Order: sequence, then structure tokens, then C-alpha cells
Amino acid sequence: MKALFVAWRPEKASSGWRPVGRLIHSDGLYRFCYTRGAQREEFQPFAGMKDLDQVYESESLFPIFANRLLPASRPEYEEYLRWSGFDPSQPPEPIVVLGVTEGIRKTDAVEVFPCPTPDSEGCYLNRFFLHGIRWMDHSAVERLETLRTGDRLYMMLDVQNPSDRNAVAVRTEHSSAMIGYVPRYLARDVKSLFGKCDTDIVNLEVERVNLEAPTQNRLLCRMRACWPVDFRPCEGEEFLPIPDGVPARCG
Repeated sequence: MKALFVAWRPEKASSGWRPVGRLIHSDGLYRFCYTRGAQREEFQPFAGMKDLDQVYESESLFPIFANRLLPASRPEYEEYLRWSGFDPSQPPEPIVVLGVTEGIRKTDAVEVFPCPTPDSEGCYLNRFFLHGIRWMDHSAVERLETLRTGDRLYMMLDVQNPSDRNAVAVRTEHSSAMIGYVPRYLARDVKSLFGKCDTDIVNLEVERVNLEAPTQNRLLCRMRACWPVDFRPCEGEEFLPIPDGVPARCG
């Protein structure tokens, strides 16, 4: 089973992104249901999915998510897969691509993200594109051009960030200036891991630099850390499914 959470950002709310739904691919079917985050302020259900209490099923990816993937017919499709760390000769399932690219579009306030799970060694492992590059100064962009696969990156809690007190900034090894941010949906996890793991075990490195890609796909990062016994990512009221009978967790 492959699962993603769907996040939405209120236009005027200070709470930032929050989960409003869950997308699962299992046994040849895509299933979508709303989570309790969708019951809060000003959220409007997605087109064709107006009932918050229903579980929607389809043999193909729902249009609202399929439209967030670059069509395979586009000439840059193979490069698009490479930007995300995939082999174009063995393209993954659409939901897997969505889990890395996050389905971000400039035209709305929706994105998708996977809930982390332990790897085969019981460690925290996640890949993500660096956020916030477009807000950085020119020197930060220049530093990106010097990075190579395997280079170490460093995460810093940005507790004075006015828009997100959980924000986690990222810098390179030879500069204290930030080059971007860990995605918001991972920030609380990272903050928790900093408090529970030895700092030498929380590791972030460059997986791929895509200088010709759009800003949102410019730097693919790989994070690995310990998985504490009491660590539970993606927990809280807003992550719980609304429909009765749906398992509380993705997997």
C-alpha cells in the first residue's frame, strides 16, 4: 500500500499548511478520504468530491492529483523523472512520483506528502525537494550551483520565523547563510528528531542538483535519522480520517 496525505493552505489563516485528506493506492484502486483537518475554517471540498464523509474509489488517479504530474507525452518527461531521482527506463507509479514532487502548482494551495515510515534498518529516511529557494538571495542560488551529490547539508531550527515557529532552515557546509527550508510538513518531525536523536545521526545530504529545473525541483535532498521508540509522525486530530471504518493510520 502506498499512501500520501493531502495538505491545504488557508488563504488568510496563520496556521499554515494542514492535512485535509489522504490518498491511498492499494489492490489496484486509488482511494481518497477527507481527514478532520478539512472540517476547519474555510476549506472547500475538491471538485467531484463534495461529501466529506465518503470514501472515493477509482481505478485511475483522480483528476485533481493526475493534473499535478507532468504528462508522459511532454518532451521533458524523462528529465522530470531524473530530477526526482527516478530511472526513466523504469518509471514508478504515479503516486510514488507525487510523493517526491509534492504535486505543487502555482495556481492553488494544495500539495501532497508521504507520511514517513522506518526503512529496512529501522531508521527515518525521507527524500524531498528543498523549499523556499525562490525567497533566497542571489548568493544562495550561487551556492546551489557548487553542490554535488553526497555533499553534507545542515539543518537549523528557525524559531524566530514569523510565519512558522517550527521552520527548519538549511545551510551548506561552508556557509552559515541559509539556502532554503525543509518542507513544512516535515518540520515538526525534524524538530522532534533533533530532541531525541544524537545530532551525529541526523544527517541531510544532497541527492541530486538540477540546475536546469524549475526552482521547486532544483535541489533533491536525502534525510536519514534514528527512529525513536516513541516517535509517531503524522499524528494529531487533523490527520484522522472523517469516514467511519477507515483505519486511522496509512499503513
